[in-house]
Amino acid sequence: MAQPIRISEAESQVMQYLWDRHPATASEVFAALGPANDWSEATVKTLLNRLKNKRAVAAEPDGRRFLYRPLVERDAWVLAESTHLLDKLFDGRLAPLVSHFSSQGRLTRRDLAELRELIERLDDER
Repeated sequence: MAQPIRISEAESQVMQYLWDRHPATASEVFAALGPANDWSEATVKTLLNRLKNKRAVAAEPDGRRFLYRPLVERDAWVLAESTHLLDKLFDGRLAPLVSHFSSQGRLTRRDLAELRELIERLDDER
């Protein structure tokens, strides 16, 4: 299996934008993300270039600018990131993660209801 692409927090914000609104120019990404993150347009271009070098995005010439689009699917990235987190912190097991959040009071009644529904659905499928 191919090594998952490691994407930084800042890069992930750019990816989220591109997943929702591609193709996009560096200027469009900057307008959406720059001010809130105190990023310059050069910073956004650096992030886009890093993502391009990681083969997470493609850059297609469009006149004097480039149009960026994601090459990595959001679901694939989320799966890789969540698997990495589970492996790193909970020996690859989901139950200890849920237990941890439960013991910290981080599960709402809605979370518990959704978990019960998921477990019932999974039981029905087996």
